[in-house]
Amino acid sequence: MSKTAEKRLPDPAGAALADPSRWKALVFIALAQLMVVLDATIVNIALPSAQHDLGISDGNKQWVITAYALAFGGLLLFGGRIADLWGRKRTFVVGLLGFAAASAVGGAATSEAMLLGSRALQGAFGALLAPAALSLLAVMFTDAKERAKAFGIYGAIAGGGGAVGLILGGFLTEYLDWRWTFFVNIPFAIVAALGAYSVISEPADGRNRSPLDIPGVVLSTLGLVSLVYGFTRAETDGWSDAMTISLFVGAALLLFSFVVVESRVAHPLLPLRVVADRNRGGVYLSLGLAIIAMFGLFLFLTYYLQVVKGYSPVKTGFAFLPMIAGMITGSTQIGARLMTRVPPRLLMGPGFLVAAVGMLLLTQLEIGSSYTGVILPGQLLLGLGMGTAFMPAMSLATHGIEPRDAGVASAMVNTSQQVGGAIGTALLNTIAASATTAYVTAHTATTGDSRLLELRAMVAGFSSAIWWAVGILAVAATIAVTFINTGRPGASSGAGTEGAGDAENEVRMPVAMH
Repeated sequence: MSKTAEKRLPDPAGAALADPSRWKALVFIALAQLMVVLDATIVNIALPSAQHDLGISDGNKQWVITAYALAFGGLLLFGGRIADLWGRKRTFVVGLLGFAAASAVGGAATSEAMLLGSRALQGAFGALLAPAALSLLAVMFTDAKERAKAFGIYGAIAGGGGAVGLILGGFLTEYLDWRWTFFVNIPFAIVAALGAYSVISEPADGRNRSPLDIPGVVLSTLGLVSLVYGFTRAETDGWSDAMTISLFVGAALLLFSFVVVESRVAHPLLPLRVVADRNRGGVYLSLGLAIIAMFGLFLFLTYYLQVVKGYSPVKTGFAFLPMIAGMITGSTQIGARLMTRVPPRLLMGPGFLVAAVGMLLLTQLEIGSSYTGVILPGQLLLGLGMGTAFMPAMSLATHGIEPRDAGVASAMVNTSQQVGGAIGTALLNTIAASATTAYVTAHTATTGDSRLLELRAMVAGFSSAIWWAVGILAVAATIAVTFINTGRPGASSGAGTEGAGDAENEVRMPVAMH
């Protein structure tokens, strides 16, 4: 923010901008975000052990993952609205304690139903705390440079948490027991809840106390659940399955009805002004596409390293470290440092393209590919690019938003991630399976060793799907550069029209808060 802009602020507002507890609060918000993101992948590695212990059938094992995704993805908008209504701090703490309780139930599960119920509860409480966490950052960090640092940390965790989950899941499953992939959430949640309760403060007048839009809640929840479940069904039963098609048609009708209702009700669950802004719309769309590419890769690399290369769960987890290192570097050292100097589109667009180059390297995977020659550089570039793009995306999604809409705007970021993850896993896995089948059909006569044929076909399937991921990242980069037209968040008012507009936005938001 420029000195000129700062002088226009009244003293009370200016004093309130520097919340003395904001950096302490960031520690507990980041801890909670890490717990939620890693929980999306930590159970994947533990799933075979849990399936064996509880006698879960092959047909039902997917529900351990799906129950979490459906509850989380379906209830996010509702969770964001609750955060605006109840207050972000209260919603955040309740979400954390509920998540801890659900994790305790999951760890102590003695039956399939108990485990699936706990996963659904985890998703529901995650849908409360995730948008509350991001919206707390949005209202607590208003100085452009500090906001860049805070969102750099948050962006690194949001992007790299899934890989951390693979490492932690491998350790806990191999050396302790699958139940610890649930129990490990309890200390995370309790420490974050106690810390948040003691240090977090938020503007008293930042809440949206308007009546809850019940039709909007019902339509959005059913529409998102139908969409996420449709992609899950497509992965297992195929895209032409009658139920899959019905779910997609139902999702389209429900979400269209939701938009119609939101445009007409006095107090909408999702004010259309939040998504109609071209910058926020560009963030939601490009971020969702990037997550599609990334989540599919997590799945493929995990299988490649364990099945083709014979890595243990722990070794597989550590094999993802370069991606985490790249994300942390891209987010905190590139994105955070340049965010106040260049427009977000010039970080997001190139970031997604660098990630696409990393993906391009991974299309070269073969059975005999070396880790250091192909996987290591591919992961580094992918992490570096994603980290650079995620940080300004997270910040821009809530930049300049009215405090009363901060919760639902944050929920839309999480919704794009959750829906993107579900689509990525289903879409790319289906593409890989089709390519694998085609390879087997074409090479059965020429390859005598059935095990070798199986491995070659699997790798060929992964490579085909990763090519699609490269294209999806290129589209994400194009959308980021085309849609997002805001200038530098910290530009001075004298730096031109675009910068001046953004300096004024920096002033407008904190003034509205107080």
